[in-house]
Amino acid sequence: MGERVLRGSRLGSMSYESDRNTELAPRQTAAYDCPRGHHFTMPFAAEAELPAAWECRVCGATAQLVDGGLPEPKRVKITRTHWDMLLERRTLDDLEGVLAERLALLRQQRPKMTA
Repeated sequence: MGERVLRGSRLGSMSYESDRNTELAPRQTAAYDCPRGHHFTMPFAAEAELPAAWECRVCGATAQLVDGGLPEPKRVKITRTHWDMLLERRTLDDLEGVLAERLALLRQQRPKMTA
């Protein structure tokens, strides 16, 4: 009898177990509103922190949590240039002194031109 039941089924197609005597994990639902007017709900675990934004199921836009605050803006990292990092290590007077030393060294190494 058992062989006939499994003979016609595909692997992973369906489960022969029933949902009787099983307890689902506690859940909470969060409602989201899309900027294009779509409204949908998503189930989350009861202890999960609700995300402030979620991708809309209909159009893919970023939907915001209903009665949730606006998401915190991401911090923008200020780009430092080579000059900024150099000024962190040396003062302008030090840099002028190093420049004068290097120019003097280059002038000494230059071949003299005779006219």
